[in-house]
Formats: sequence, structure tokens, C-alpha cells
Amino acid sequence: MHMRLDADGKLCHAGPTLAKLFPGRTLAGQGLFDLFEVARPREAGSLAALLRAPGGKLHLQPRVPPGIALKGVIAPWGAGALVNLSFGISVIEAVRAYGLTNTDFAATDMTIELLYLVEAKSAAMEASRKLNQRLEGAMIAAEEQAVTDTLTGLKNRRALDHIVGRLIERARDFALMVVDLDYFKTVNDTLGHAAGDHVLRQVARILVDATREGDTAARVGGDEFVLVFPGRSDRARLAAIARRLIAQLSRPMPFDGQMCRISASIGIAQSAVYERPDAARMLADADAALYDSKREGRGRHAFHAPPGAAPRAAG
Repeated sequence: MHMRLDADGKLCHAGPTLAKLFPGRTLAGQGLFDLFEVARPREAGSLAALLRAPGGKLHLQPRVPPGIALKGVIAPWGAGALVNLSFGISVIEAVRAYGLTNTDFAATDMTIELLYLVEAKSAAMEASRKLNQRLEGAMIAAEEQAVTDTLTGLKNRRALDHIVGRLIERARDFALMVVDLDYFKTVNDTLGHAAGDHVLRQVARILVDATREGDTAARVGGDEFVLVFPGRSDRARLAAIARRLIAQLSRPMPFDGQMCRISASIGIAQSAVYERPDAARMLADADAALYDSKREGRGRHAFHAPPGAAPRAAG
């Protein structure tokens, strides 16, 4: 990265690394100002002006792409001058741009050690980035697992509490529908737990199909589920959903050559009937409506009635 200039500022000799900045070009006989743009000292248009630079310090930029800036010092050499150049902080960019190797640097130059450190740091940062990605992925998976029922893939009680709490905070009308499976214990006792697990997964699928985007289906107990319908306060529409669910859940579910037969009872609570909705109370009231429907013969639904009104169960 050096060049020797004659009295006219033309190159008599250029180092092999400097020659890589001008591929396919013979540098001997070329003028310094033809090859480089002088950034400092400013307005230096002659070799004499460069030699008068404070400390002999130069800032040059090749006139060919990529034009990576260079720093250097100039000193008199006979009638001409000797210039020693360096890439400075642009050395990493230069290594990539010009395909430089360790042979392009003096044995006493610390640049190679710097490049090793940069590569080591880059490798460490890349390893850290990949580790962070894995940790982030594991954290997301753990968070999702913490709010998901592993058997059915539905939300669990923890997720349900969070969703209902958020709806109450935002003062949004919503409905809670508690679904309890009738005769599920009989399936477990007669056909085994594998059949019971199969039934629970089929129930989960049916419940998900009954919900819209933004609704929530959660499993909160062994055979108890809760549906949350934000913005849905139409009693007739909720009753229609309940009847359709009961009809679907009453259909026999085949498993391993056997038929699993269940039904469902449903209790419904609507936030609009409360002056100040409370999640625990609404779930308790929906549960109470559920058991009203069971007392009426199962396979039915009932709405929680406001204070002073009697609950009403329907098929």
C-alpha cells in the first residue's frame, strides 16, 4: 500500500496491494491526481502542496469503484515523495471488495489480528443471534403451551380468565357458554380412556367449528368446556348456536369399531344483564344455568336469568 512519486507527481512504483485497487491498469507513469481524488489537504493541486500538509497526512479516494477512502502519510524522497497508505476503519470493506489476504499486509501490521477479532466477533454474534432465536421460539412455545390444553388444542382455564378479564376491562358485551358433556363418564368406564380422549378431541373440533374468528373455545375441566362470544348479545342467535351444538354432540362418534354416545347440556350467561360484569360470577351463573338444563332432562340449554326472573331451559 505504498507508492513512490517523481518530481512531477507521477508514480515510479506502486506496491502490489495498491495495484489491486486498479485492476488491469498499469500504474507506473500515472499521475497521482489522475488516480486519486485528494480530500485532504483541501485544494492541494500539486505534489509540493501535498508535502506541505501538516504531519504529511493525506486523505485520498481512488477514482475507480468502489472508491474506498484511504488514509496515508507523505514524505520527501529525493526529488519526489514516498506515500504510505492504509484503509483505516474501511479495511473490512476493502478485504471483501478487493479480495485481500494476509499477504497484502506487512508482517508487523496489526490489521490481520483485527480481522481475526472481527471474524470471531461476527461468528459469536451470529451464534448469539441463532441462540436468541431458539430461546425466543422456545419461550413462545412455552407461553403457548401454558395457555393451551394439550389434549384438545383448545385454550385452557388460564387463557380463558385472561380473555374474559380483558373483555370486562374494555367494557365489551360478550356471552359465556358453558358446555358439559352428558354420559361422558359412561364412555370412559365402558370403552376406556382412549375412547374418552377421542371423544374430547371430537368435541373440541365441533366447538371450534361453531366459533367465529375472535371467539374462544376453552377446555376448563375433564369434560367441561367454555365458549366466549365477544360482541354477541342476541339471545335468539345464542340459543340457535346452543341447539346446533347439542344436536351435533348427540351424534354417535365411532371409535375402534365402537360407538361413543354422549350428549351435552349448556348454560349461558350474558354480560349485558350485569351492572358490573365479574368473570367468576358470570362463570358461576353460567354453571348454575347449565345445571338447570340438566335438571330439565339433559341435552338442553338454559340462560342465566337476571335477578328476579326465573331461569328458562329449552331443548
